[in-house]
Amino acid sequence: MSCTTILVGKSASNDRSTMIARTDDGHFDVKKLVVVEPKRQPRKYKSVISHVEIELPDDPIRYTACPSVDKKNGIWAATGINAANVGMTATETITSNPRVLAADPLVEYRKAKKRGEKDVPGGIGEEDIVVLVLPYIRSAREGVERLGALLEQYGTYESNGIAFNDKDEVWWLETIGGHHWMACRVPDDAVVIAPNQFGMDAFDLDDAFGKKRAHLCSADLREFIAENHLDLNQGGIFNPRDVFGSHTDMDHIYNTPRAWFMGRFLAPRAHRWDGPDAEFTPESDDIPWMLVPERKVAAEDVKYLLSGHYQGTPYNPYSSQDTGKRGMYRSIGINRTGVTAICQIREDVPEPIRGIEWICFGSTTFDAMLPVYANASRMPRYLSDVTLDTSTENFYWGSRLIAALADHNYATSIQNIERYQSAVFTKGRQLLREYDRKMAESGDFSLTEEANEKLCAMAKEQTISTLNKVLLDASEHMKNGYNRADN
Repeated sequence: MSCTTILVGKSASNDRSTMIARTDDGHFDVKKLVVVEPKRQPRKYKSVISHVEIELPDDPIRYTACPSVDKKNGIWAATGINAANVGMTATETITSNPRVLAADPLVEYRKAKKRGEKDVPGGIGEEDIVVLVLPYIRSAREGVERLGALLEQYGTYESNGIAFNDKDEVWWLETIGGHHWMACRVPDDAVVIAPNQFGMDAFDLDDAFGKKRAHLCSADLREFIAENHLDLNQGGIFNPRDVFGSHTDMDHIYNTPRAWFMGRFLAPRAHRWDGPDAEFTPESDDIPWMLVPERKVAAEDVKYLLSGHYQGTPYNPYSSQDTGKRGMYRSIGINRTGVTAICQIREDVPEPIRGIEWICFGSTTFDAMLPVYANASRMPRYLSDVTLDTSTENFYWGSRLIAALADHNYATSIQNIERYQSAVFTKGRQLLREYDRKMAESGDFSLTEEANEKLCAMAKEQTISTLNKVLLDASEHMKNGYNRADN
C-alpha cells in the first residue's frame, strides 16, 4: 500500500509533543475510527491474507484503531493510540532490492497444490501489525522490541516501515527481507520524511550491538550483511538505504519527488532545492531522510505536507499555467487515500489526556483534519458508524464527497476548501483548549467523550456546509449547462 509518513521529534514540534503521521493510501478503502476494549481484542489471531495464526497475550490494553469497514481482507487497523499513551502507525510500504530478497525471501502464503499437502502460512503484514503490537506495549521502544520479535519468529510477506511514539520518543522500524529489521530513535530536534522507500540513510551498528541507546536491529544483521555481500558503501560509511533499499527509475516518478517537496518546505534555506545549482531535485536518490526543520512544526504543517501536490512548483497538477510539467510526479495527497492520522502525544497536560488523534478521511488535499481525545471508551458515531453505502451522516463519506466534487473544479472550489480546513482546525483547537482546562481543573477525565461529541458535531456542521457549497459549484460547471442567451 503506497503511503507517506512524517515523524516529528518533541523538540522539533511547536508544543514539545511527539507526532507520527501517515496517509493510508489504499484503493478507496472505507475506513472508520473505533475504540477497541480489551474484551474485544482476540486471544488467538488469524490473518486473512497470510493465514498465519498467532497466540496473543492475555493482558491487552484499550486502543484506538482505523479498521477497514469491509473485513473481507482483514482488519487493517492502520493507526491508533493505546491507553498507555503510545501511538503507532502501520505501515509505510517500502522498497528493497533483489540481493536482500534473495538472501532472506519474503514469507508468502502458499496454498496446497494437491491433495494430501497442507497450506503453508505466510508471515505478518500491514493487515495484522497494529492488532498484534499496539495493545501490548507501554512505550515506543517496547513497540519496536515486540514487533522485532514477531518479525524474527513469523517473518513478513512485504517490506514495511512502522512508527511508534510516546511523550518522549519517536521510533522508526524498517523490515529487511522476510525476517530481518532495523530501527532507530528519531532525534528530538528532527523531522523524518518517508515516501514509500527504504528510508534510513545512516545507522550506528556499534550502538545497535552495544548499548542500544538509539538503534536496534535483528540479532544477526551484521552477519547477514557480510555473508550476502550486501554492503555497497565506500569509505567505511554505512548507509542502509544503499544496502537494503532501491534506486529505480520508478522511484524518481513515484517516491523521491515527495521527499523533495517535504524537504523543501521544512528546510528551505539549509539546502538548495530549485534551479540549475540545486543540491536536491525531485529525482535525487540522496534526499535526507531526516532534517532539522528551520522552524517548529505544528499539526497544521504536517497536514499541509501530507496534502501536498507540488503547489508552488511547475509540477502542480492543478496549476492554471501550462508548464509542460504538470502532474508528472506522484502527489502526496491523492484520490484513493482512506485515512490520514496524526498520533500526537503531549507532555504539557495531565497523563489521561495526552493522546490526541487527528483524523482526516479521503483525499487530504480537499478534506479537513479533526482532533479527538484518544483516551475514551468509545468514539462518536460520526466517526465510528460507517457503512459501505454513501452517506452524509459520517465524516468518512462526507469527506469523500467533498473531494470528488472539488477536484474537478479546483480553481473555483479551492477557496471554500481552504476555509473549511481552517475552520475545522481552529474550532477543533478551541474545543481542545476548553476541555483540556475543564479536565485539568476538575480531574474528571470522562469528559473526553463529551468533548469528542462536540468536536464531531462541529465537524459535521462544517462538512455539510462545505458540501453544499462545492455541490453548487460543481452543478454550475456541468457540461450540459446552457442558457437561452448563449445563442
